[in-house]
Amino acid sequence: MTIEYRITLDDNHEFNYRVELNRSYDPAAANDAPRWTRLDHEQCSNCPLNKDINTHCPAAVDLYQVIEDFRGLPAFKKAKVRVITAEREYYKEVSLEAGLRALLGVLMATSACPMLCRLKPMAQQHLPFASNQEFILRTVSLYLMRQYYNMREGRHADWELKGLVKNYQQLQLVNQAFWQRIHDTCENDSNLKAFLSFFSMASSVSYSLEAQLSKIRPLVMSSGTELGVF
Repeated sequence: MTIEYRITLDDNHEFNYRVELNRSYDPAAANDAPRWTRLDHEQCSNCPLNKDINTHCPAAVDLYQVIEDFRGLPAFKKAKVRVITAEREYYKEVSLEAGLRALLGVLMATSACPMLCRLKPMAQQHLPFASNQEFILRTVSLYLMRQYYNMREGRHADWELKGLVKNYQQLQLVNQAFWQRIHDTCENDSNLKAFLSFFSMASSVSYSLEAQLSKIRPLVMSSGTELGVF
């Protein structure tokens, strides 16, 4: 499955990216990658990879070309973003920050990083330009579906979402280390703002899930649904 991003700036300069969701890590892709993509450069504290075996961070290698393409461009710069999936197309005129947040997010979630790959089910149901409420709703829904199948197949089912919070606490460690990894090279441009926005959405699961769920409750508990009536 492939997702295509077409980002057109207000000067009509266009960037095209094709993201293969089921790709595997290609060590040869790291040959021309900059120094900040090496695994030992601000390696995540919870990274299970061995730097003696894995020379580069898989997620950083996947991201560096996009970061290089938009280096130095302001976050508020206008962009026309078209996202093409197998099922449908999305189009929106947004700030460059918002467009990059969506692209960088799907690249990170489908990388060979053993921590970020936990987000792959979200990428396979990719929703660009998602609001924080949509992000929470999709995240929790996918997690609860997994617990349903765990129950059906005789495994422990976590209906209290404790495992979800723990997963995102681990992802927060990745986010913090990745922020340090790219901070110097991004130099306060649109890349940095996009990462900050992406990380902020992820932190809403680990730090304020109950508060986020309370905001969604009126949406899913509308009249009649308390009894399962639709």
